[in-house]
Amino acid sequence: GEKKNQKKKPLLVEIHLVESRTYHQIRNLARSKAALTSARTTANAIYCPPLLQALIDAQSGTLHAEEKDYKTAYSYFFEAFEAQKSAEHPGAITNLKHMLLCKIMTDAADEVPLMLDGKLALKFAGAELDVMREIAKSYQDRNLEKFIKAQDKYKDQLESDPVTKFHLKNLHDTLLQQNLCRLVEPFSTVQMSHVAKLIDLPVPVVESTLSQMILDKKFKGILDAGQGALIAYQDTPDNSTYETGIEVIENMGKVVDSLYTRAAHLS
Repeated sequence: GEKKNQKKKPLLVEIHLVESRTYHQIRNLARSKAALTSARTTANAIYCPPLLQALIDAQSGTLHAEEKDYKTAYSYFFEAFEAQKSAEHPGAITNLKHMLLCKIMTDAADEVPLMLDGKLALKFAGAELDVMREIAKSYQDRNLEKFIKAQDKYKDQLESDPVTKFHLKNLHDTLLQQNLCRLVEPFSTVQMSHVAKLIDLPVPVVESTLSQMILDKKFKGILDAGQGALIAYQDTPDNSTYETGIEVIENMGKVVDSLYTRAAHLS
């Protein structure tokens, strides 16, 4: 019975991994993590074949990337890549892509060409990696137009890789916001249509992005829908005297309260 159970355990690990991936794709991260923990616990109790361990590592990398812990994610993707590369497993290139993605997400896009031209990636050269080179370059240059073009050009490569696609969507939003900030900076009031023309995007896209930035406190200002304009607030210097005054009043209040309590005890 014991031997039979041992044989079933690798299969159980795979089932937990499928469960973890499925929950991740429907954006239920808590359950995805729980299933991954079950997979790891089961794997620890048996001899886990290297390729199965690589799948666990790849999923661990995916979930760490979700939490924006790209450095830890990178080390997991690297472990998975090494194991799959030495076994000539076709999944190796996906983990390499995810390693490059982690570099871009940690503002180390300049390391991407070095990695791609090194002996680590040479045998994987092709469109799958070309997309990461172009994305890294456009992100490094903060060039939204090139970034969008690269995504369109390599649509097929990105469609087949939901992890990269998801993070590139976040990257696109970051780039868009950075570009908008730079464009509206010189103005105290500016027409939306003018900003849209400058950034070469439809007005509704610009409008919804700016309103989200205002909500997230990434931009100080308001949208005047009637005028179709963005009105920027002037940065006011922090009034430290006011802050200190409030603090003194609060502390005085506490002193009075404590004196009052003591007086009540004395009487």
